[in-house]
Amino acid sequence: MALSAKSAVSGCFVPLCVVCFLALFSFSASAQKKAITGTVADSSGTPVIGATVREKGGKAVTTCGADGTFKLTVDEKNSLVISSIGFLNTEVPVGSKTTFAITLTSNTSALNAVVVTALGVKREKRNLTFSSQQLNGEELLKTKEPNLVNTLAGKVPGIQITSSSGNAGASSRIVIRGNSSPTGENQALFVIDGVPVDNSETGNIGGGAAGSGVNRIADIDPAIIENVNILKGAAATALYGSSGARGVVLITTKNGGVDKKPVFNFSSDASFEHPLLPERQNIYGQGTTGIFYNGEDADRKTSLSWGPRMDTLKVNGQPAPTYDPYDFFRTGITTNNTISASGSNNNSNYFLSYSYFNQKGVMPGNDFKRHSFFAKYNSKIGKYVNTTFQMGYNNSKQDRLPEGASNGPLFVLLLQPVSWNPYPVLMPDGTQRGYRYSRNMPLWTLDNISNDSKVNRFLPVFTANITPTSWLTITERLGADIYTESDKYIEHPSPQIGLTGQIRNQNINFRQFNNDLIINATKTFGKFNVNLLLGNNIYTTYIQYMNINGTGLNINDFNNLSSGSTITGTESYTQTRKVGFYSQANIEYNRFLNLSLTGRYDGSSVLNPDKNFYPYGSAAASFIFSEFLGQKASNIINFGKVRLSYATVGNDGVGAYALSTPYVQAGRNTNAGFFQFPFQGQQGFLLTTALGNPTLINERLNEYEAGLEMRFLNDRINFEGSYFSRRSKNGLIPGSQITNATGYSNTTFNSAEISNKGIELLLGATPVKTKDFSWNITLNFSKIKNEVLTLGPDIDQLGRLIKGQPYNVFFGNRYKRASNGELLIDAGGLPVVDPQQGIVGDINPDWLAGMDNSFRYKQFSLSFFFDMKKGGDVQNDVESAGFYYGTAKVTATRGSMVVKGISEVDGKPNTVAVDAQTYYQTRQYESTIQDGTYIKLRNVSLSYLLPASFLAKTPFKSASLAVSGRNLWIYSPHFTGADPEVSSYGTGNSSQGIYAFSTPTARSINFSLKFSF
Repeated sequence: MALSAKSAVSGCFVPLCVVCFLALFSFSASAQKKAITGTVADSSGTPVIGATVREKGGKAVTTCGADGTFKLTVDEKNSLVISSIGFLNTEVPVGSKTTFAITLTSNTSALNAVVVTALGVKREKRNLTFSSQQLNGEELLKTKEPNLVNTLAGKVPGIQITSSSGNAGASSRIVIRGNSSPTGENQALFVIDGVPVDNSETGNIGGGAAGSGVNRIADIDPAIIENVNILKGAAATALYGSSGARGVVLITTKNGGVDKKPVFNFSSDASFEHPLLPERQNIYGQGTTGIFYNGEDADRKTSLSWGPRMDTLKVNGQPAPTYDPYDFFRTGITTNNTISASGSNNNSNYFLSYSYFNQKGVMPGNDFKRHSFFAKYNSKIGKYVNTTFQMGYNNSKQDRLPEGASNGPLFVLLLQPVSWNPYPVLMPDGTQRGYRYSRNMPLWTLDNISNDSKVNRFLPVFTANITPTSWLTITERLGADIYTESDKYIEHPSPQIGLTGQIRNQNINFRQFNNDLIINATKTFGKFNVNLLLGNNIYTTYIQYMNINGTGLNINDFNNLSSGSTITGTESYTQTRKVGFYSQANIEYNRFLNLSLTGRYDGSSVLNPDKNFYPYGSAAASFIFSEFLGQKASNIINFGKVRLSYATVGNDGVGAYALSTPYVQAGRNTNAGFFQFPFQGQQGFLLTTALGNPTLINERLNEYEAGLEMRFLNDRINFEGSYFSRRSKNGLIPGSQITNATGYSNTTFNSAEISNKGIELLLGATPVKTKDFSWNITLNFSKIKNEVLTLGPDIDQLGRLIKGQPYNVFFGNRYKRASNGELLIDAGGLPVVDPQQGIVGDINPDWLAGMDNSFRYKQFSLSFFFDMKKGGDVQNDVESAGFYYGTAKVTATRGSMVVKGISEVDGKPNTVAVDAQTYYQTRQYESTIQDGTYIKLRNVSLSYLLPASFLAKTPFKSASLAVSGRNLWIYSPHFTGADPEVSSYGTGNSSQGIYAFSTPTARSINFSLKFSF
């Protein structure tokens, strides 16, 4: 096959770059230099393998070998800068010495380790009065997850991550400490370098492709992240205003290096994904009551697989072949290539990064591509001013097919009879060939339905820090989040299902601006260390949607709106603004007592104009009792702290314009159907049926928290535990029904109350630590109980929210049961259906846990991570449909059966047999609810760091190879699908816990190469 010009250029690009860099680094300086040697170890004397040793002011750089040794040729006038993950950077002058013994201070064992908190303010971790957990960017990269949200799964107690599907680019949901808003946003706020960014789920068009879209944090390249800090409690997030009530994920990006000469890093990943598919029966073919239907003749089409056994079926005198519907899927391939450069001079440093992520999903027609550019420049201007300018640009494109019980391929595919040959796709006359009526065939959809989404996103941030004195810093930070999205859904005419075809175009313009002015002062007065902060925040958001729809396509293969016989268009936009004033006081006394007070006064444009400003704040204290332990006790208990906090946080959890009653485009009913204006050239508008409520005020969340942090045996063991109790009040509920006598059908009320209580535990240990071998283990556990306390006057149920029950239960048809809990069976041998609907399941898990192990032997590193969930029900629509159609694995056992239960006729155990097809085709909603308990081997990674001696005569300073796997093992004893961690219809509150014909998740193997030069 001929090679295109484009591929030919890309094919020779890498070798050309390598040649250029080899030439560049082949020159050596002729300045006065000398050879030096040395060792790098931690405080216990254990070698620090892979520590980077750089010549500050020169270009020499190397990494330490398995014994912690290094060799360099440097200028004696310069200094050495030694760095390694988990340790504080150390600078050592060269001088006249030729041998060095360097000891690094652990960044975790040193109690002065600095972490990023609210508004980007850095504080010593020992002095924090709230729960916070920081994850290193390199640790997140090991997961090889394409979506940043998924990299956090199972890593932090109190956080629940839910993937929507296995689609390339599919959205994921992150909730911290449970749901607190009845219908508003419950996902955590994301903040990058102090600036809030949008994480909405987009990519869906009303009337277009069903299923999940893309959560916009998927635009962010994990390779640019230095660390992620999770702020869970209200006391930690109060300074973030209304959005902080639901928890905050703080992302800090990488900065430039210490080398004057540029340092380049390159990494390349390739993954191969195999779909995880639900088991199904393949013993019986198409038909009903044991009679074969061939799916070809007009009177022999059916959606059922209750036909004859395949091993007895003959067609035209020959044994009937079996066709595997899962042949539809493919091996997914994902590649990710990243190159970055960093450097510095006396007054500035820079970091540049570019990555190209390309994921070909396991389902045909599904791809996700992302180009990511990032640049950061830090500069010192004069003595008092430091500035940072950074720009992130992301270009992404997703192609996918509809999911769920829709016109897409999966509903038919997962229920397709094994006796039906899906080829050819078309009949001789060009029409669609199908084994049943009223549904498109999977292979036909590949050529006739498409949904693509294109996003261009800009994330600029400018920060200026002015330090006129050593104790005062004035920060001005201006950031923006700007993206445009273009979505297009195409559905060709399908006589098979009676649709005339449609094209839907949607354009989204999103603009979000954030400005913070912060004054931060720190002074020491004797034994008191006082930090005071004052600030002002202005936060505005503008979102515009423009939709143009064309229906009734009359021209084949002309995918343009103008081919529609009817073209309609709509436009909508919202603009909101928040203004906040905030303050914080942190007072430390004699290094053992800390008090933190915060206060914020917010104003929101979506609330009652007379009450749209509302105050809130927090008070938190910590006591470091280890300061009072004797010398012997201190050798065992290195650090101990208890903390207490109370916080009250406001939240404006309602959309724009709920205060007013806007006009909407009108329509009229006729005998021929409903027709929206314009009608006969005349436009028309009517007031919406949702009555505006001008009295809306903010939601309120009150939280108590207590915590204990301890470290033992020279930091070989560390523990952190937290208990919290939070209660949200004045919950905003849109769509609350009101009497039609008002002329309206619903409105928005402040009425709901929700409670969340829980414990979070984190235990880390280093059981083994020697010169050549070490083992680190981290365990986390969280248990959260929530309850809907109140919904509103005379409102006991709102969808899946029921007063007195956990948030988001399953409610519907169920069976009657005897006093001992067994099913009641009627005279015909079938379970008795309860005439009253009721609660049949609860999506909330009993508890969540994670276990992370990492081993190091000389140059080798091995890590594996288990993620566990106990409880949490799932609505399995695939199994439910499989019951009816006869494809569920359990239906492979056929004939008559006796359903276990108590006969309502005589109160004795049931003995009446019933036909299997009758039994399964009459199953009720309750039978679709399954326990979602699982244990996952979520990630395994094995890496090898090449010795420095191996690279001595090459231009490369470091190099490593790694192989890793995701979802290598899943144990879900009560769930009949492949992976219970799904939510097929996206990240919305009401769609959680539903498994409904979504693209399967995948098991993957990843190969990775990294090197620097």
